[in-house]
Amino acid sequence: MMDRFLHTATDEEIAEGKTTDVYFARTRQVLEKTGLGEKKVVMELTSHELPRNWSWAVLTGTVELIRLLEGLDVDLYIMREGTIFRPKDDYGVRVPVGFIEGRYGEFCVFETPALGLICQSTGVSTAAARLKMNVMNKPIVAFGARRMHPAIAPMLDWAAYVGGFDAVSTVVGAELLGVQPTGTMPHSLILLSQDQVEAWKAFDSVVDKEVPRILLADTLCDEKMESLMASDALKGRVSGVRLDTPSSRRGNMPEIVREVRWELDVRGHHDVKVFVSGGLTEESVMELSEAGAEGFGVGTSVSAAPVVDFAADIVEIDNKPVAKRGKLSGKKQVWRCEECLSFQTTLFEREIQDCQSCGGKPEPLLYQAIHGGRIVTKLPTPQEAREYVLAQIGSLPP
Repeated sequence: MMDRFLHTATDEEIAEGKTTDVYFARTRQVLEKTGLGEKKVVMELTSHELPRNWSWAVLTGTVELIRLLEGLDVDLYIMREGTIFRPKDDYGVRVPVGFIEGRYGEFCVFETPALGLICQSTGVSTAAARLKMNVMNKPIVAFGARRMHPAIAPMLDWAAYVGGFDAVSTVVGAELLGVQPTGTMPHSLILLSQDQVEAWKAFDSVVDKEVPRILLADTLCDEKMESLMASDALKGRVSGVRLDTPSSRRGNMPEIVREVRWELDVRGHHDVKVFVSGGLTEESVMELSEAGAEGFGVGTSVSAAPVVDFAADIVEIDNKPVAKRGKLSGKKQVWRCEECLSFQTTLFEREIQDCQSCGGKPEPLLYQAIHGGRIVTKLPTPQEAREYVLAQIGSLPP
């Protein structure tokens, strides 16, 4: 039995293949003894269907996958980080989001972590994108770290941010993204002060002036009253008030938001924005936005998003097409029309000149990221990946 400070694997253990399922480790032993590991294969990554009846997903985790496979004698073709894909193309053929090509013995133990890197991240990014596409002009902050294991906080923040969120709350996640962490204040500060006004003034006097003054306004009194108290206490310096009302006191939250917004405007606090957090979902964010909320802190519904269930399957051995039952053999390319976002999967050597749906020009989505173990592409920054996602979701259905 091994004693650890946290029950997490180190970067080194992941890179050594220790997070694999044991049957891959045993298989590698067999491959080494029999010589079967020298066979060259193409292993593609596909998803049979998406959770929650999603019609599309945002692929993320590819940057980590590229780094995982760097140094192995393999080639990797993968979709760009943040690519919108569907599990099947317009003709019902599964859409591979990438494939690994090389001697099977070289990478067989990395199948488990390779899938894990894209499965969870893609689920988080997709949930984030679906939220963002409904409130494109309003900020959403990732608040989900407290609901998940702290070791994966940076991954969760990356995935949510690339999926379209505007900011993240954890210090380490913000460092990874190269942005400033965003947050307000906890209820504990107000409870310790036993006076909302004193707590707000203390926060204002101590915290860096560049940090927006978004004051928590639901701890001891009615949301409307605390919002007005906060706006008056720090008049001219309040960027917004945050409503984090517990479920037992919520009642009709959109009506509360309407009331707060109205009363702030009546008293001249037009510049004080209303932010909402606490148990928010794709549906509730839309309702609250329509009611007048101007920003959101979203946690569990995104950080605990269902994984996208990718599978890894051999589709070619020593340049000959082969596949298990239920899968289509052969190395493939995926084409997407940028005009109508239709998809077509073809054998890798085939080129598509015209979109069958609209006559547009389809583009290949699988590009080479690794050649012989060497990264041959520029890894995107999170900002570049996020802009790519936002550019795509503008014309997508929910």
